[in-house]
Amino acid sequence: MAEAKWYVVHTYSGYENKVKANIEQSIQNLHLEDQILDVQVPMQDVVEVKNGQKKNVSKKLFPGYVLLHMVMNDETWYVVRNTRGVTGFVGPESKAVPLTEEEMAPLGISSEKVQIDYEVGDSVRVVSGAWKDTVGVIRAINEGKATATIGVEMFGRETAVEISVLDIRKM
Repeated sequence: MAEAKWYVVHTYSGYENKVKANIEQSIQNLHLEDQILDVQVPMQDVVEVKNGQKKNVSKKLFPGYVLLHMVMNDETWYVVRNTRGVTGFVGPESKAVPLTEEEMAPLGISSEKVQIDYEVGDSVRVVSGAWKDTVGVIRAINEGKATATIGVEMFGRETAVEISVLDIRKM
């Protein structure tokens, strides 16, 4: 399988979050979780002063653009390119050009590989986050996103929860 790289798509201004939601929905519907790994709208915290009051506000770092960590092939290109609100990939003549590590570094987004030493069926305990101290069994692992789907008991039934592999420990 080809390596996943970061690409940029141009969107209608103000539609960045809608495009992100639409792409994430397409990923689920078409089962492309292993090909389109991450969709991001980079944000930055800014202090605004209005009427003498300081306020922390999150603003889009690149209005009109969405970042995608994906394996480029005909299927993923088609899904992204035909998402409502997307006007095209960034690159010469709309040919998608991946971002380099140097271009990604200032954004605080890294594509470093996380070594996963868990397997499906392992019993784990969640060590941080909303599910802290919850015990579950790994049902699926997504190496690209470095997450594990674990089955936890809630209200007498098993429920699937996706957790970062950094937040779990083997029992």
